[in-house]
Amino acid sequence: MPLDPEAQRIIDRTPAEDPSGGAPLDVAAMREGFRRMWVVPDDLPHVGSVADTAIPGPAGDIPVRVYTPEGEGPFPAFVWFHGGGWTIGGLDENEYSCRAVCAAAGAVVMSVDYRLAPENPFPAAADDAYAAVRWVAEHGERIGADPSRVAVGGESAGGNLAAVVALRARDLGGPELALQVLVSPVVGHPDDGRASYREFAEGYFLSRSSMDWFFTTYPRDERDLEDPYLLPLRAKSFAGLCRALVLEAECDVLRDEGEEYAVRLKDAGVRTDLVRYDGMIHAFFGPLATELSVARDAQARTAAALRSAFGTDGE
Repeated sequence: MPLDPEAQRIIDRTPAEDPSGGAPLDVAAMREGFRRMWVVPDDLPHVGSVADTAIPGPAGDIPVRVYTPEGEGPFPAFVWFHGGGWTIGGLDENEYSCRAVCAAAGAVVMSVDYRLAPENPFPAAADDAYAAVRWVAEHGERIGADPSRVAVGGESAGGNLAAVVALRARDLGGPELALQVLVSPVVGHPDDGRASYREFAEGYFLSRSSMDWFFTTYPRDERDLEDPYLLPLRAKSFAGLCRALVLEAECDVLRDEGEEYAVRLKDAGVRTDLVRYDGMIHAFFGPLATELSVARDAQARTAAALRSAFGTDGE
């Protein structure tokens, strides 16, 4: 299918992408450039409150941003992880989407500013992600959340972290999760041979060269690439994982691995819903949410899945 016209406008204004440019990359400069790409709109979805705080982590405090809906709590909790190849990105480019889901789902959304590579390689981000979810399950009342009703989600590398948290929660005895929302998750490797890496290698917002570079910053060495807590498709079993919603963009190098992951979950008996957005590009859910109409559908689907998983459909 051709690119969605809204996606095409973004592609037309986006320079051809090669994060290395054939030369050593200045990570700090790339982070700053990424940060400057996102302008938080004035007409943000309304929520009860937004607060920046920190929670204890395995290597010091983890900054988090807590979105609380209007009304009387405690509310179910949705722990969100931003994208950026485990190397760039932060909380701000997800401001719109976190607010939208918070308001529509009637859930506290805690967006997690986990440690970034290469300063903090694998498993730092995964450790912070799991620690954040465990904290909510043990101390959720401190942010107005119900510790017994917790879900996880993320986009791109954040989707990877959400899937990893679900695996760890199963393997390590908890916490029990109601749902994992995986938006264009990184669950495999660029060299695995999937067709979407060939079809959309360049010119579709996220390039293969970008993904190749991210895999030079996050893993410590090649042995990490066989660890399911880095690449969830390497897991020996998918049985016993929590319910899943997988959202994919058609024109994305990561499409095939996310859809394969959804199939593997279904085959293992995990209740899984898979949605592909035709003509769409990477980052449609969070960073590009204000420019792509499809984001509203994706956020509404996420909120509906959360309400169903939390048993709050009729509230």
